[in-house]
Amino acid sequence: MSQEDWTIQDADDLYRVSGWGSGYFHINDAGQLAVRVPQAEEVSVPLVDLIEGMEARGHMMPVLLRVQNLLENQIRLINETFAKAIEDSNYRGVYRGVFPIKVNQQAQVVEDIVRFGEPYQHGLEAGSKAELMIALSMLKTPGPLIVCNGYKDREFVELGLGMLKLGFKVIFVIETPSELPIIVESSKAMGIKPIIGVRTKLFSHVSGHWNDTSGDRSMFGLNASQLVGVIDGLKAAGMLDCLQFLHYHLGSQIPNIRDIRTGVREACRYYVELVEEGAPMCYLDLGGGLAVDYDGSRSSAIHSRNYGLEEYCVDVVETIQSVLDEQGIEHPTIVTESGRATVAYSSILLFNILDQTGFSDAQLPPKRDDEPNRMLRNLYYSYDTLSEKTVQECFNDAVYFRDEARDSFMRGLLDLRTRSEVEQIFMVIMAEVRKIAERNPDALSEPEVLKTMLADIYYGNFSVFQSLPDAWAIDQVFPVSPLHRLAERPTRTTIIADMTCDSDGKIDRFPEQGEMSRVLPLHALKSDEEYYLGAFLVGAYQETLGDLHNLLGDTHVVSVYIDEDGSYEFVNEVEGDSVADVLSYVEYHPQHLLKNFRKTAEKAVRDGTISAAERQRLVGAFEAGLRGYTYYEQ
Repeated sequence: MSQEDWTIQDADDLYRVSGWGSGYFHINDAGQLAVRVPQAEEVSVPLVDLIEGMEARGHMMPVLLRVQNLLENQIRLINETFAKAIEDSNYRGVYRGVFPIKVNQQAQVVEDIVRFGEPYQHGLEAGSKAELMIALSMLKTPGPLIVCNGYKDREFVELGLGMLKLGFKVIFVIETPSELPIIVESSKAMGIKPIIGVRTKLFSHVSGHWNDTSGDRSMFGLNASQLVGVIDGLKAAGMLDCLQFLHYHLGSQIPNIRDIRTGVREACRYYVELVEEGAPMCYLDLGGGLAVDYDGSRSSAIHSRNYGLEEYCVDVVETIQSVLDEQGIEHPTIVTESGRATVAYSSILLFNILDQTGFSDAQLPPKRDDEPNRMLRNLYYSYDTLSEKTVQECFNDAVYFRDEARDSFMRGLLDLRTRSEVEQIFMVIMAEVRKIAERNPDALSEPEVLKTMLADIYYGNFSVFQSLPDAWAIDQVFPVSPLHRLAERPTRTTIIADMTCDSDGKIDRFPEQGEMSRVLPLHALKSDEEYYLGAFLVGAYQETLGDLHNLLGDTHVVSVYIDEDGSYEFVNEVEGDSVADVLSYVEYHPQHLLKNFRKTAEKAVRDGTISAAERQRLVGAFEAGLRGYTYYEQ
């Protein structure tokens, strides 16, 4: 496609913004990727404008941007869509959402969820003692649910029981039989009647990337025999009336709506049996599962989903209603722990490209009439005879002679300059082969191999291990797009490398028409202009999973709120880690390091290696380095 034929719609199709953007992101007429205010669809703000505002306030790239409007709107949508499905179906219960703190434990995020969720009594889920303390301190007034999952020791239980006495709805979900005696003994000792739930293992197994929590081999929850044991234990303790809550979890990203319906139907059978055992059941917790369309394909692919929020809510409500109505059982309060879908959209990793290594711009070296090297002669012959008819043969020959040259170099039979010429001619041939394959994909048996062979490496100012750990650890896909120049046709195919000196520190899996591509089309870099990219939908799990690979620490974090008139406010700004910060995390004492460096520099003065003035400059540079950002600074 020529530059003149390129349109904004072509850019949207290429980067699939309309697919994964869920109405929150779009490309404006100026070719800039903009965030749209949900409450006022006509208002949007280009992300490059927000970057300009951040940099004016001293926050250089990379930055994790949180858009509070998107978090607020996701909470509103989940609650109001469930409420509408309940009303339309004449369902005789209500919906109560809870946010699993493990999905994003950052204080600002949890504070915002509590604030935005207050009108809906949106609660919190805690899977550890530390998370329970967050929940107990963040929720100021009774009403929202506090669901306690995970292993619970006596201190954990006593904390929850104390809040229960204050009127808070703290629910202890039994995941293993060993928790029951602790809850029974603690509640009797404190004279408090607990609200008890059970987590059951469903035999239903779902598709998707995070499906190990489904099926009868899942790590957590009670099997049928254990569930009966808990029921009998509660009866023996005279506490069966405390069992009110049934919980299950099939996975945090379920792409196929059929799997969701199947899981709900099976869970309802357990619910019916618990009622028939005499438990006064009133809550059914579906856990997570509401998926995020990371690849924008709107399909049952593992990084997508083939349903919308409205269909999800309607199917959940109608399935519960149909099963329980058959048994004449009252409808429970529906609880979901939709963490991923709540926070993913609101966080964006923004970074700039620092440099590139090009692989498709090789120049043909001067050809000698009496070329003595056989491999060079053969490669020139392949280049001269390359056509649509000979493309496969020339491709095979070029690969063969390139590999022969490398082997000869390894055995000392080929000098460095000749090998360099071989590599240059080979890359020129591959570039020409790619042009033919683009015109006629059937001309080459494996056209995809050329994409990665000729892809440029763009070096981004970020760390995959710190900011996008799932992209490395479990091949999670995050949409990546330029933030500007989208009215221009991209002319380079690339992979994106990070700042770490690690071959795994890269992004080389990108969504493409419902499948995965190993390369991402981007624009040629300009020497006088920054090139900005964004990795989107990173609000779930990424912020606290990151590590300190190469001691690259937390990025700056900036939260904005966009008003309906298009203005915006920087509501929170958190400085990223300094070098001194990350050194202290791994048990170095920055002042001790500085003291040692001063001694080393002073010894150099005594030895006459440097002057006292040079020592002062060196020590000053060391001190400035300790204060500096761990990422690349202009």
